[in-house]
Amino acid sequence: MKQGILVNGRVRILMRGRVTTYRPRRDGERKRKSVRGCICGPDLAAISLKILQKGEKEIEGLTDSPRPRRLGPKRANNIRKAFMLKKKYDVRKYVVKRELKKGDKTFYKSPKIQRLITEKRLRRKRVDKRTKIENWKASKDAHGAYEKLLSKYLKEKKAAYKKDHAPAKAAAPAKAAAPAKAAPVKAAAPAKAAAPAKKAGKK
Repeated sequence: MKQGILVNGRVRILMRGRVTTYRPRRDGERKRKSVRGCICGPDLAAISLKILQKGEKEIEGLTDSPRPRRLGPKRANNIRKAFMLKKKYDVRKYVVKRELKKGDKTFYKSPKIQRLITEKRLRRKRVDKRTKIENWKASKDAHGAYEKLLSKYLKEKKAAYKKDHAPAKAAAPAKAAAPAKAAPVKAAAPAKAAAPAKKAGKK
């Protein structure tokens, strides 16, 4: 039943935009859909209604007799809200119980309280927190020990490499360092004697 359609039956309405019973997939999309009008008729099997305002008289079978809730609140905070309890009060004493009779015996049933913070829960949280911290410290110590071991191994490997390759490198420069031979110096040639003077003219 769609509000605003004053028809006692089904009609096909061209819908646009996001409304009840229709959600457009694209901008500007329109679609014709079949909806039921808001006027009641004999074709309706059941109608769900809600009382908004009660008049002077009581409605028979609805408001003429008190109808308490069959089940009380189950969550811890909802129990506190229902009975206006503070945090220090124990909510387990305020659970709504149901009375069941089987023959001559009477039993009481109560719901299991959800989100109840007990001493056991607090202890478990403390243990979990302590375990996390211990595991973190152990992991940190193991990482530090591994880094030290790795550093030691690399230093030993580097020292062994230097030791193995040191003699070959030292022999190579020894050959290259031979003294150079000095070039022989040639002796200076003796100076020639002066030529004798020519004789005077012929007789």
